[in-house]
Amino acid sequence: MENFTPVSAAIGGTLIGLSAVLFMLLNGRIAGISGLVAGVLTPSEKGNDFWISGAFVVGLFIAPLIVMVTSDRPPINFPQPLWMVVVGGFLVGMGSRLGSGCTSGHGVCGIARLSRRSIIATLTFMISAVITVFFVRHVMGG
Repeated sequence: MENFTPVSAAIGGTLIGLSAVLFMLLNGRIAGISGLVAGVLTPSEKGNDFWISGAFVVGLFIAPLIVMVTSDRPPINFPQPLWMVVVGGFLVGMGSRLGSGCTSGHGVCGIARLSRRSIIATLTFMISAVITVFFVRHVMGG
């Protein structure tokens, strides 16, 4: 926790919440990343979802690149081999499809709407994360 700064965390959380509210207000959709990625991979016949989802997903890749180019932050180094990161991302994606949403959709948007399903899903995500970290760090020695 040596890099935790409450002010930047509060600003970041506020920006995430504001963007979720604006996305819902302007598009009538929840800003859940798994649903938006699914909108790009399996476009509907309407066509609108593809462009809205595509713009959102492209922004997820462009924003960190802009920060990387315009700031003096050191480059990100993955402690695991790239294949493990890719497999982990694939498993997270499959889990979010099985759970009918991801942490952004359930955790940010669903809890804000007091959705019981989202509260249960988010608790499940968090408990699973705690168990996984404990297992990887203390049982496997990672």
